[in-house]
Amino acid sequence: MMPEYGHALLCLALGVALLLSVYPLWGVARGDARMMASAGVFAWLLFICVAGAFFVLVHAFVVNDFTVAYVAGNSNTQLPVWYRVAATWGAHEGSLLLWVLLMSGWTLAVAVFSRPVPADIVARVLAVMGMVCAGFLAFILFTSGPFARTLPAFPVEGRDLNPLLQDPGLIFHPPLLYMGYVGFSVAFAFAIAALLSGRLDSAFTRFARPWTLAAWVFLTLGIVLGSAWAYYELGWGGWWFWD
Repeated sequence: MMPEYGHALLCLALGVALLLSVYPLWGVARGDARMMASAGVFAWLLFICVAGAFFVLVHAFVVNDFTVAYVAGNSNTQLPVWYRVAATWGAHEGSLLLWVLLMSGWTLAVAVFSRPVPADIVARVLAVMGMVCAGFLAFILFTSGPFARTLPAFPVEGRDLNPLLQDPGLIFHPPLLYMGYVGFSVAFAFAIAALLSGRLDSAFTRFARPWTLAAWVFLTLGIVLGSAWAYYELGWGGWWFWD
């Protein structure tokens, strides 16, 4: 039943993301401080739902639940447990879920650490990030569900993770790279919030700068690890073109 719970959490996350996309903006239009403040609550709920779904998928890999098609296609019983955890983001569906997890994490971070920023700006920024999260969640649910079952027959063994990915680089490189990529969505959200407010001044640059620098650091670390990985991985010929 756990994979079904994971799918339900993703559906709930989509609903929360849609509320985050609309309700705070409505509050800005009405000048309602409580409606604007609800963006923080929705950010917490969104992160909890996505993190719960991600945990369900990790658990399926750890316990070798081959009734889940994604697990059966990317793991087996001989794979060490740390590679089973990393296999969660070793293919398309899981990497998208990791992407949304990190995006919801950045959304929550903006909600928690932007207290000096005016409430109407925070509400707009979080609403934009909610829209982006909703788009990715809809894509996952309608085209790339990670919790699909291997019906009607359940295999007793999985196909294994791609041998090229059975490397410590898989554990650290994709999460760091995604932290950088996704982190720039905060800068994007501040830019859209500035356009929505009609105030293209230096204040928005000042508010967005710390988030942009943090994303830049993560992206740099991911690139360094990726280049080192490609250097000794013969499958890539010593050239880093994977990403």
